[in-house]
Amino acid sequence: MRTAAATLALIVAFALPAMAADQVEKAPPSGAYKKVSELVKLPDFLPGLGQLYVDPKTLPAGPFLAYDRDGRLVSTVYMLPIEDLSNKDKRFDDLAAPGGKVDHVDVYFNAGHPGVEKPHAHMVLWHVPKADESRVAAK
Repeated sequence: MRTAAATLALIVAFALPAMAADQVEKAPPSGAYKKVSELVKLPDFLPGLGQLYVDPKTLPAGPFLAYDRDGRLVSTVYMLPIEDLSNKDKRFDDLAAPGGKVDHVDVYFNAGHPGVEKPHAHMVLWHVPKADESRVAAK
């Protein structure tokens, strides 16, 4: 009986992280995430990023979950205001990373857009190989 309980505990311990990842693997993600295009004046699909979802309470930093046209998660994006990055007293601790395994990371400047109007850095955690970034390219 003890062995069965221990086995069940191990299965649950390893299954819970996988179940959490599955909740964001396909659009729309579960939980408090909302489609960005319904929150601010942005297109439903942004070439280079995809279809974005965010928990509004996490703005402006995110995480923003980015999906391809088939609703598959391709990246997690953080939008970090430049003025905050240059403030020695400002920190971005414990940013959620719900997307799972990261293949590679891109960081680049953005002058601002609806939803995050101030100049900021996009930090993109790609969950797909570089060659698959084309899944969110313009058509």
